[in-house]
Amino acid sequence: MAQVIAAGAVRKMKTELEEPVAYTMLLGNEEIPLNPFLGQSLQLDFAGSINCIHCGRKTNKSFSQGYCYPCFKRLAQCDSCIVSPEKCHYAAGTCREPEWGDAHCMVDHFVYLANTSGVKVGITRGTQVPTRWIDQGATQARPVYRVATRLYSGLVETVFKAHIADKTNWRTMLKGEGDPCDLESVRRRLAVDCAEELDALIRQHGLSAITALPDQAEVRIIYPVLEYPVKVTSFNLDKTPTVSGTLMGIKGQYLLFDTGVINMRKYSGYRVSLSRIG
Repeated sequence: MAQVIAAGAVRKMKTELEEPVAYTMLLGNEEIPLNPFLGQSLQLDFAGSINCIHCGRKTNKSFSQGYCYPCFKRLAQCDSCIVSPEKCHYAAGTCREPEWGDAHCMVDHFVYLANTSGVKVGITRGTQVPTRWIDQGATQARPVYRVATRLYSGLVETVFKAHIADKTNWRTMLKGEGDPCDLESVRRRLAVDCAEELDALIRQHGLSAITALPDQAEVRIIYPVLEYPVKVTSFNLDKTPTVSGTLMGIKGQYLLFDTGVINMRKYSGYRVSLSRIG
């Protein structure tokens, strides 16, 4: 028998950097600490209703992890430059929402190295450290450059992408902790391999725009996982509105059941109930 714990519109899970990471599920106004449910049988039921996480209107389809189509087309936070920051058009005067750009793009960002499904380069706002790393399922991470704007972070990341991955293989990430990496060694190698291009960016944009961080500390991240899946099978609430199983772990924004995994962030705006079984 299923006992409902909470119900409401899904939001990205909240995280706290502890040992292990502390996860909180957000359903409407309800906040449910998830770590205590490890090893228990749970059920998620999609009610069939989706509401935009920005304007609240009902939508038949979610765009960009939780937005209705009008908001997806209108909001700066849904623009293509969010995925490709090197294409930022704020300086050209064509930003969809210049005030949003002032608050989110024209602020300090970090270019970082992380070990997710292997070593990768990434970028994040300073206020999103270490949240961004946890959301990606990183077990190690460290900033390597501080930059003055999102555009500059994208330019530095583009230089690095010729030498290192910039994507996470989520299936590999969910199969285990992965082998530890020497991020400092990678940082030093990239500094040498990319020296010419980085120097050119600094000459173009100024010393204060891009600052190396050779002495930054590495962050190690431990996730609340009892057992990783041998084979990763992903649930789709649009096709299977009821998901159940024993909660074996949480990593990134994924719940790991013994029956499959589900990316909760993907279903932002979906009205879902969480129940305990038995």
